[in-house]
Amino acid sequence: MQAPPPARPLQYAAPSVIGPRGGVPSMHPLIQLRWIAVIGQIATIVFVHYGFGIRLPLLPMAVVLACLVAFNLFSMLRWRNREEVGNNALFLALLVDVVTLTAQLYLSGGAANPFVFLYLLQVALAAVLLRSWSSWAVAAAASLGFIGLAMFPGPVTIPAHPDRGLADPYVQGLLLCFVLNATLLVVFITRIGRMLRARDARLADLRQRAAEEEHIVRMGLLASGAAHELGTPLATLSVILGDWKRMPPFTQQPELLQELDEMQTQLNRCKAIVTGILLSAGEARGEAPAQTTVGAFLDELVAEWRNTRPVRVFDYANRFGENLAIVSDSGLKQMICNVLDNALEASPGYVALEATREGDDLVLTVRDAGPGFAPAMLSHFGKPYQSSKGRPGGGLGLFLALNVARTLGGSITAGNREAGGAAVVVTLPLSALTLTDPPLNGHAR
Repeated sequence: MQAPPPARPLQYAAPSVIGPRGGVPSMHPLIQLRWIAVIGQIATIVFVHYGFGIRLPLLPMAVVLACLVAFNLFSMLRWRNREEVGNNALFLALLVDVVTLTAQLYLSGGAANPFVFLYLLQVALAAVLLRSWSSWAVAAAASLGFIGLAMFPGPVTIPAHPDRGLADPYVQGLLLCFVLNATLLVVFITRIGRMLRARDARLADLRQRAAEEEHIVRMGLLASGAAHELGTPLATLSVILGDWKRMPPFTQQPELLQELDEMQTQLNRCKAIVTGILLSAGEARGEAPAQTTVGAFLDELVAEWRNTRPVRVFDYANRFGENLAIVSDSGLKQMICNVLDNALEASPGYVALEATREGDDLVLTVRDAGPGFAPAMLSHFGKPYQSSKGRPGGGLGLFLALNVARTLGGSITAGNREAGGAAVVVTLPLSALTLTDPPLNGHAR
């Protein structure tokens, strides 16, 4: 009479998570898979005990199963609202699986149970999911478990006759364990590899962001140094122009005097740009951020931009609604002017600015009537030196604007209009612009 097949222990389900070396892990898949393992364990115990007549110690095995269920319930409550899992939590979860597997193997044949090779699956998963010391600790725990099973066989004896080949239940159990190990390794290691690739893509994006920010810092240092160097010659030119205005050759010719006035206006604009660069670099000269409102800030910005740019048609619409107190910021002002300048270069005849409020965001939409963005430029929007103007250093305006908006927690998107031209939408959270300091002694700061 053939010996009945050996009792099957808990069929361990591998967690589909990524450990600390592989990105942001999650405990939820492991919890779900452990519930599947609990159901499989119950089915296996009932099938082997009642179907094949192997007298299993049902009470102790039920206690082990109850402990596993309790641990999983605790894990559900512990990680219900948390996605990130550290190395220690994953290490504990795998140790629990090793302990429960050891207990079930001890109660169902010990080291003679063919499912003892599930230890290798747990060690492989630990090597992928955990840090080095944790992986070695799981491997040591699995080895100690196997040694303990060999020294203490347990209450159930598994008859083995390998010479019978596949007809022997022990060999059948080995085959099933091998297929189970191979299947779980392929399924979950493949899933882990896919998550690792997603992690690598995210890291590549973060590295790109870091490189762009470093690029901005270098440009800021260069601009600050250039602003300092330009201060002296601009001041000299201003003095010379002032002297020329009082000389007879210029005072007697109104046309020359008018050109001198235009030169003085442009020189003052250059000096204002230099001052703005120094302010943005944190080298403010006696000028501090001032409280204003959204309407006043935009109206002042628009008036200054319109008076200093050769725009023929400028359509400005403030549809923000109820006014809101904010803090004026030179960086924000320069960012909006960069977007407007970019539109003006593409469309000297028409530029439009519309301000609206969407929830808790300030939305600025800049439109032009130019040729629009090329598809290649839209796919690389905001990257440095992406420009259709064909001049060295082009494309930095939108690049700097995008990073200023990103620093404030906002965003900039671009697209082409159906009626022709382009539209750039700047979205800024009002929380980054409004006053947040509490009043002192009932008075506003």
